[in-house]
Amino acid sequence: MRQFFPILDWITQYKKSYLAGDITAGLTVGVMLIPQGMAYAMLAGLPPIYGLYASTIPLIIYAIFGTSRQLAVGPVAMVALLISSGVGQLAAQGSPEFIQLAILLALIVGVIQFLMGFFKLGFLVNFLSHPVIAGFTSAAAVIIGFSQLKHLLGFNIPRGKVHETILAVINNYQDINIPTLTLGLVGILVLVILKRINRRIPGPLIAVVLGILAVYFLNLETSGVKIVKNVPDGLPPFHGLRWDFEKLSKLIPIALTIAFVGFMESIAVAKAIHAKYKDYKLIPNQELIGLGLANIIGSMFSSFPTTGGFSRTAVNDQAGARTGLAAIMSAFLIIITLLFFTSYFYFLPKAILAAIIMVAVYGLIDYKEAKHLWKTDRTDFWLFIITALGTLTLGIEEGIMIGVILSMSMLIYRVSYPHIAQLGKVPGTDLYRNIDRFDNLITDQSVAIMRFDAQLYFANINSFRNYIEELIEQRPNVKHILLDAKTINNIDSSAVHMLKDLIAELKQKEILFYMVDVKGPLRDVICRTELRPYIEEHIFVSISEALDYIKRNIEPQSDRYALQSVYE
Repeated sequence: MRQFFPILDWITQYKKSYLAGDITAGLTVGVMLIPQGMAYAMLAGLPPIYGLYASTIPLIIYAIFGTSRQLAVGPVAMVALLISSGVGQLAAQGSPEFIQLAILLALIVGVIQFLMGFFKLGFLVNFLSHPVIAGFTSAAAVIIGFSQLKHLLGFNIPRGKVHETILAVINNYQDINIPTLTLGLVGILVLVILKRINRRIPGPLIAVVLGILAVYFLNLETSGVKIVKNVPDGLPPFHGLRWDFEKLSKLIPIALTIAFVGFMESIAVAKAIHAKYKDYKLIPNQELIGLGLANIIGSMFSSFPTTGGFSRTAVNDQAGARTGLAAIMSAFLIIITLLFFTSYFYFLPKAILAAIIMVAVYGLIDYKEAKHLWKTDRTDFWLFIITALGTLTLGIEEGIMIGVILSMSMLIYRVSYPHIAQLGKVPGTDLYRNIDRFDNLITDQSVAIMRFDAQLYFANINSFRNYIEELIEQRPNVKHILLDAKTINNIDSSAVHMLKDLIAELKQKEILFYMVDVKGPLRDVICRTELRPYIEEHIFVSISEALDYIKRNIEPQSDRYALQSVYE
């Protein structure tokens, strides 16, 4: 029961000492979530009230089914941008159809995440490498920032790429509304200063209050400052599951993107916070189930897709959250706001919401990672740059597709061309090391000792065979090739056929092939396939034993251990 309802783990072991921290964290994050939720809804192309809807039911559902006790689920900038970009191609932003599609998108995302968790497919997110994700996230943060310029500058800027937005600002700079720009810049300044003083201070809420007061008392609405105006009150409307099969196929690509990106953002911050705690286990597949159910059930209550957020989770942890009760407290605070306080947001300037978004996403621009990759791994650096430039110039969906293709290409390349080393003996020992990394190793011109650092299967058998052929060309005096197999756990049928043909061809050239340190699973494959007659007499426990046999034709004393299989 606890496996499916992780809430039972912490609620049955709840301590009084947790209560103060959970309440404080819940209220702090709730206060932070009110302006952030409204801002991210606006970023997604939805009326601000939907940001509050997305900050209620999903939080409670995740607290029941999720395994992280500090993760703060709700609207996040990255997912909001993906909604705006993906759904915006199907309907006008803010229109009833757009709202309906955004809610349907939450349902589809939830189903995808739930099924991935149920069938234990969380490992699939590993196909997106960290440099690719960092490059995509950094570029998306820049896109998000530029998308808010229209609210910060106070005039309409058509949707477009970053360079198109810059050109539009340059060509229409005379349309900038000075009161709006001033209000937005002051909002940014307040948020930055309060964030540096103490991250637990609810900077977004303070900026919202100051913005509302400024518009109300200075009558800035008459000066062209755009405000939120009427915000509906009451609980999120329940409408059950709504499937639109005509739109389903068009939403699947963006839903897959949000499901993957949302889970990666969530699991990354959950793991970072979990490292500080030893009193519970973080289970990635159960996290997928928790996030999936949060989105599925949330969609029944007018929520758009949600996931775990970096900044709110950090605040939640710093404020003392120890269990999911903190998230439930945050949700109830939003519900109280929906019931009694939405009218107070009438004079909320959109420039302040834009300021909240821009300050929040600035931290997602990971220039430090780019500098680190430049120093440590140039290949990963260029993966970062290509993904970032592709996202900036081509668009969000195209950028994430570039990232997927690059990640898969690098994976295929590294699998197809694994590291192979020639070994030599360390003087005075029985140790063997890579001759390209160590000096003064003892080698024999007639014997080549190699180590293949990967599984041997269809994807890399050509690399293995080509290496041996090149080795023979470079070292024509070689009569014995010895494979140190301690890093090979298994081989497939393609590798069996390749080895059989290779050993036969080498024998025609009067070159013998040997294997040492063969693990049990690999011995089992050799024993039950046609490879056994070709290699069984040349399998040894150690390199030293094989070399003794080669040099003095001494029968190995431990031959009974060399090819022992469960099938015998």
